[in-house]
Amino acid sequence: MKDILYDIVPRLEPFDYSLHHDTQFINKEWVLINGIENAKAVYLFKPNNELLISENDHVTKTRWSFINSNFLSITTEDGIVLIKAFYKDKDMLVLNQKASDDYAFFINSSAYDTTIDTKEDVKAYFKEKYLKKASQLISEHQFYYIQRFKEYGPYTMKELLTKVKNKAVNAYCLVRDVNESDYAKKLRIIDLLHELN
Repeated sequence: MKDILYDIVPRLEPFDYSLHHDTQFINKEWVLINGIENAKAVYLFKPNNELLISENDHVTKTRWSFINSNFLSITTEDGIVLIKAFYKDKDMLVLNQKASDDYAFFINSSAYDTTIDTKEDVKAYFKEKYLKKASQLISEHQFYYIQRFKEYGPYTMKELLTKVKNKAVNAYCLVRDVNESDYAKKLRIIDLLHELN
């Protein structure tokens, strides 16, 4: 799983205080997923610059503060550590100690319906996130369809679903992606609808 996590590093969005601080950072339960197979650690950044770290029912209180838009400092047993903060979507926080290749990956468990306690929970989280994103991409993507030897479109999947419900289009009509030149994949509207469910 470590390789998968490090693959997203080039696509990270720098933390932006004005965008992320109030709505996506403060008072959120950030589950550290590095090493979750050994112990669960939850970080809670409080607005008063207090950082609560809960690990195996033991809570450590420490301090944190912003240096600038995407750098923060965290007080540890070894002193003050300078950290660069990143986001991946709205629910994944990544912290990187300055001048280091080590990254700490966190999931915002406040935004997730079930608890994240194990490596299997992390995998389930990523699977659910992937499926939601794939479903969203399919529903917003555009397709042409062919009915009675005539091509129509492009239409989004949402529009095609409406046409099928209104019986304006047969669900078994062939569709093609806007980026494809023919219907060689033999994909039908109903096949796409199954992917959305």
